[in-house]
Amino acid sequence: MARNYNSYNYGTSPRKLEPEYTPSRKQKTNKPKVKKVQNNIKEKNKEKEQQIFKEQQRKKQQRKVIIYIGIGFLILFAISYRNSQIDEQFSKIQSAQNELAIIQKENEQLKVNIENGSNLNNLEQSAKELLGMQKLSSRQSVYVNLPKVDYIQGTQN
Repeated sequence: MARNYNSYNYGTSPRKLEPEYTPSRKQKTNKPKVKKVQNNIKEKNKEKEQQIFKEQQRKKQQRKVIIYIGIGFLILFAISYRNSQIDEQFSKIQSAQNELAIIQKENEQLKVNIENGSNLNNLEQSAKELLGMQKLSSRQSVYVNLPKVDYIQGTQN
């Protein structure tokens, strides 16, 4: 294109300069651009997948920690519950042993009382006081004579 430098340009806009030659352009195929775009998309997808994977791994770790804490709590609860059961059984055993000791003391006291009360003077005194009994006089005694005959018969042969 030939330029006309002598002509007047009307208006306020400057004229456009055009190069004296136009370079020939090679037409590029869309394949490399598509590959770059696809590679960029794949890289972005990989980054997103890695982020998602890391997030999932972090959530799994959090779940594990929560589960371990829960298991630890359950173990501590079971131990404390078992200790309370042991304490309860121990207190029952202690109270039973205390009752046994009291009963054994009473039993020993009763044995001593029986031994003290079993002599002849104490028996006579309690018979007079409690039951109103008296000693026999000579008038109340009755003697019985029994014949000394053998009443057993032998067997017959």
